Amino acid sequence: MNIETILNESVIAAIKELYGQEIAAEKVQLQKTRKEFEGDFTLVVFPFLQMSKKRPEETAQEIGEKIAATQPLVAGFNVIKGFLNLSIAPSYWIELLQTIDNTPEWGTTKADEKSPLVMVEYSSPNTNKPLHLGHIRNNLLGYALSNIIAANGNKVVKTNIVNDRGIHICKSMLAWQKWGNGETPASSGKKGDHLIGDYYVAFDKHYKAELQELMEKGMSKEEAEAASPLMAEAREMLVKWEAGDSEVRNLWSTMNGWVYEGFDKTYKRLGVDFDKIYYESDTYLEGKETVLGGLEKGIFYRRDDNSVWADLTADGLDEKLLLRSDGTSVYMTQDIGTAQLRFRDYPIDKMVYVVGNEQNYHFQVLSLLLDKLGFAWGKGLVHFSYGMVELPEGKMKSREGTVVDADDLMDEMIKTARETSEELGGKLSGLTEEEAAEIYRIIGLGALKYFMLKVDARKNMLFNPKESIDFNGNTGPFIQYTYARTRSIERKAAEAGVNCDTATPVSISEKECAIIRLLNDFPAVVRQAGTDYSPSGIANYAYDLAKEYNQFYHDYSILREEDAATKAFRILLTRNVGKVIKTAMNLLGIEVPERM
Repeated sequence: MNIETILNESVIAAIKELYGQEIAAEKVQLQKTRKEFEGDFTLVVFPFLQMSKKRPEETAQEIGEKIAATQPLVAGFNVIKGFLNLSIAPSYWIELLQTIDNTPEWGTTKADEKSPLVMVEYSSPNTNKPLHLGHIRNNLLGYALSNIIAANGNKVVKTNIVNDRGIHICKSMLAWQKWGNGETPASSGKKGDHLIGDYYVAFDKHYKAELQELMEKGMSKEEAEAASPLMAEAREMLVKWEAGDSEVRNLWSTMNGWVYEGFDKTYKRLGVDFDKIYYESDTYLEGKETVLGGLEKGIFYRRDDNSVWADLTADGLDEKLLLRSDGTSVYMTQDIGTAQLRFRDYPIDKMVYVVGNEQNYHFQVLSLLLDKLGFAWGKGLVHFSYGMVELPEGKMKSREGTVVDADDLMDEMIKTARETSEELGGKLSGLTEEEAAEIYRIIGLGALKYFMLKVDARKNMLFNPKESIDFNGNTGPFIQYTYARTRSIERKAAEAGVNCDTATPVSISEKECAIIRLLNDFPAVVRQAGTDYSPSGIANYAYDLAKEYNQFYHDYSILREEDAATKAFRILLTRNVGKVIKTAMNLLGIEVPERM
């Protein structure tokens, strides 16, 4: 039984004995005592004044005296107006630390056969260019969210929908046909996604030049766009693709294959993965069939121009196009088709879409449409909406000069980690170049991930690579360094033969109690992060724990402590701080190095 439950029951028992009243557990308002006051937990007594018929201070005093006399867990109390501050006995914190130490998966809950199945969609790239800065935030949020949902006892399926069809894909294909000279990733030495991205840029460059030439001949911009031979060829290629033309389909398959190979390398390096990948080329026809089925059932309606619409005005929204007059699909149709396939593949209880906030309305509509089509989880789908991410102007340029490639940013982060470490005096002296390179990789990518995830996902954010690798602030490297410190102390303790498994000191300091309180909070933090869909809650908890431990490390002796029981206890505390930091960072998809 956790401490909050014990205190809750003690308050209920005290109220009954003092005032003869039965109260429900939810009437008991317990919160952590604010730092400026003495105590561990604070009880709000105002709800009990009608029962006591006394002033707040007298009521708090009576309840405090009763609990202190009957509950050994409570070592003392103090009253401030209508608030009762309860201090927990140090012996309880010592016992609690032993419990935490004996629970390897402290803070997390494993799924079982009866657990709900949650599907999380993230990434959603286009196959005409590499993953970019926006994709990094999306992937990191989606992966961390999946871990947090799983840590709350759910079964999780991580999924991706690849946008592999459409005019934008044909632009890259056409450019490669015209100017590629048979270039491949192998012949060019480029990652496949970068190679295809270069041809997408090439198309745009030639298209703009063509428009300029047509406008110089007297056409307006709109006329030039309509008359563009290059765009007409791209549209013709899309028509051939839709018709299943073997030559176009073979080229499409080959070039997409290059892109997927490139994506896989980026995903692996970023440390994210998927259980199931869906492709728009498979789902758009499925969506069309589902919409036509909804049309037959009277869920949707057809207009005179043959287009198919959903009327959502009764739901406070507008009318939504689902199939164009020529029968072709829109994005909403594709999402319905993807949902249809997913529902067929998995017994989904909840669906979470990790997509930027510019799509808020889209998912509001999708939720209603899926519900009308009979998907059990449609109305309850979650759109995990997040803000934009930008870099400070001039900090880093991509090969296109506009969008920052994910690979370039990861390279920059690892380089910055190396430079920062060397500026601090070569913390990694004594390691081989390969070992040092691996730690720089862990630090650099940890800095990137933590900086992205510590911010409330709903907010737009500015990502500063240099600021993210500060070893002393609210950063990934600071937390990683704290973990490495705990591991160093454990190794030295083991070498000295210190056994901390049964550490029972006579007394412990307030700072040690504060750290155990934080460790005790971890399960609740994980639960709250799962309820709120908030990786930032885990990130900021990890920082608070690292900061609290570092203050303790600087103020108290650990390995040099003369009292054997106290030394063993502090090593046990250190071990569990390291364990919880590692668990928290793993939930965020962040590695922690054994030394730094």
